[in-house]
Amino acid sequence: MKKFALALSAIELALAAGPIHAAEISFAANTTGKNVEFLNKQLAIFEKETGNQVKLVTMPSSSSEQFSQYRLWLAAGNKDIEVYQTDVIWAPQLADQFIDLKEATKDVAGQFFPSIIASQTVNGRLVALPLFTDAPALFYRKDLLEKYGKLPPKTWDEMAATAKEVQDKERQAGQKDLWGYVFQGNSYEGLTCNALEWVKSSGGGQIVEPDGTISINNEKAAAALDRARGWIGTISPPGVLAYQEEESRGVWQTGNAVFMRNWPYAYALGNGADSAVKGKFDVMTLPVAAAGDKPSSTLGGWNLAVSKYSEKQEAAIALVKFLASEDVQKARAIELSNLPTLTDLYDDKDVAAAQPFMPNWKPIFQNAVPRPSATAKVKYNEVSSKFWTAVHNTLSGSGSAAENLELLEADLTTLKGDAW
Repeated sequence: MKKFALALSAIELALAAGPIHAAEISFAANTTGKNVEFLNKQLAIFEKETGNQVKLVTMPSSSSEQFSQYRLWLAAGNKDIEVYQTDVIWAPQLADQFIDLKEATKDVAGQFFPSIIASQTVNGRLVALPLFTDAPALFYRKDLLEKYGKLPPKTWDEMAATAKEVQDKERQAGQKDLWGYVFQGNSYEGLTCNALEWVKSSGGGQIVEPDGTISINNEKAAAALDRARGWIGTISPPGVLAYQEEESRGVWQTGNAVFMRNWPYAYALGNGADSAVKGKFDVMTLPVAAAGDKPSSTLGGWNLAVSKYSEKQEAAIALVKFLASEDVQKARAIELSNLPTLTDLYDDKDVAAAQPFMPNWKPIFQNAVPRPSATAKVKYNEVSSKFWTAVHNTLSGSGSAAENLELLEADLTTLKGDAW
């Protein structure tokens, strides 16, 4: 297998100078799933190959909390962090704080999906190199659906009806802790992703359209949120209003949910040796409101950026290219079920053998719906915060969907001003 160049000048300099002069760099990364455990193994390889030393700075699993900390560090011109693991939506907001990687990665950029490279390109500058992409799916207990003669649901209403029936029958049989559906209902970026899927798959638009139009205040969007409100306390536990990805996965992986909405990383963990659902589940595209609507998975993914304040940029670039290389992405796909950003890996027999769902996931993320970060630019975080707050209010019974979306439209109109 071919390997990516690792910024040879940085490596050669480090090796020539000897370990005493090797660079010491810091890398900020999130703690979701087994990301830290995986990174520590890969960083040990990088250190051995280059002589550089890497300090891993662990961040919260909440992307919203992570973004807030990054913004504080970068606004202060922090020189202590060289490399940042960044969410796909942050490129327009943090672009000015990161170096342009276009020249340094011109030898490898063509091997990535063009659309993912484009998502990290701002004003012609490649501000981050894609590490893995993401698009959620509906996880379902195939053993329970087969037990009760149910087919995987195509619509949200079918999902809710199946979830309720299986939940109730299993509880009667003694499985008292079982719930029908778990998702990410906390008031944070993850709720924006979930709710965007409900709205978009119901024909209700995508909050702010690519031309800048604020579209969220419409009947189909309101109906989608009202539908989700009906899940709380019936097929979804009241506590789901505080769930993020890991809380949802915890309920699912202990065998206490029929359906779950989550990202691909939960697939490998769900089939781990310590999982109560190992071998008992499958995944499918998220449901739609009605026949004719298109399934909508929010486009996610994580990338690697180099701080413009770093005084060790050559070594930082070498680390970025190493972690985004084919060998490391392949290992990440096999061990963590993270979706590669390199086209060739979807045809890799080892990846397909370890994660048989993955080749079929390719069209899911290729047709995924983006959040309006490219349109709202530096105001996206405020747009998302106002959206997830309106949704959370609706789910928790504080105002109807129609009322909350009307207020949201007014807030977004004020935020937009003359232009985004």
